[in-house]
Amino acid sequence: MTADPSATVFVLNPGSTSTQLALFDRGGELWREEVRHRPEDLPREVVQQLDERWSAIEPHLQRIPPPPALAVATGEAGGLSAVVGRGGPLKPLPGGTYAVNDAMIADLTSARYGNHASNLGALLAREVARRFDVPAYIVDPVTTDEFGPEARISGVPEIQRRCRSHALNIRAVGRRVAARLGRTLERTRFVVAHMGGGISVAALREGRIVDVNDALLGMGPFSPERAGALPLEGLL
Repeated sequence: MTADPSATVFVLNPGSTSTQLALFDRGGELWREEVRHRPEDLPREVVQQLDERWSAIEPHLQRIPPPPALAVATGEAGGLSAVVGRGGPLKPLPGGTYAVNDAMIADLTSARYGNHASNLGALLAREVARRFDVPAYIVDPVTTDEFGPEARISGVPEIQRRCRSHALNIRAVGRRVAARLGRTLERTRFVVAHMGGGISVAALREGRIVDVNDALLGMGPFSPERAGALPLEGLL
C-alpha cells in the first residue's frame, strides 16, 4: 500500500487541569489547542470528568478534516486517518502503539490500574474516532514496562519495583535526539528526565525503558505535585 502523504492524525492529551488537542500530518503539526478546565468543575473520580471534557473539546472538532472517503467525495484535500489518545494506566505492556478496544476501555473506566487523568485519553479518542469513523489508538502508556529481572529488585525481598513513568514523552524525546545524531532510537543509549507535575528519570537502552523511578507513586525526586521518596524515619 502506498502511504498517503496528506494523511492526518488527531491527538488528545488529557492532563490534570487541561486537555491538549493537536492535528498532525506527515509534514508535522498543523495546529494545537490547549483547553483549560477549572478544577472545581472536574469531579475527583477521573472517569466522571468525561462529559465535562467532551463538552469542552467538542467545539474544536470542526477543525478536523473529514475521513478519507468523505474527503474524496467533497473534493477536500487529505482526510483524517486516525485518532490517538494519551495512554493511561493499564496492565504492564511493552512500549508501542495499541488499538483502543473494549477490554482497554473497561480497565480505564473502572480505574483498575489507577485513577489518573490519562485514563481519559483512550475514552476521548474513541468518542472522536466514532464521530469520524476512523480507528483510535494509544501510544506508550504510562505503565509501559520493559524492566529486566534485575531492575525489579528492591531493598525488601517481598516488594518488587514497578515500571510506571512518563513513557510517551521519554521515548518521544529519545527519538528526537536520536534523529539529530543521525541514528534510530534502537541504536542509542540515553538517560532521559521528564520534569513536569511529576518527574521520571529513565534509562533507555536501544529504545527500551530498562530502569526508571516509579513516577506514578511519586518515587524519586520531589516535584510540584508529588512528595518524592521520603526517609521512613520521618513517616513512622
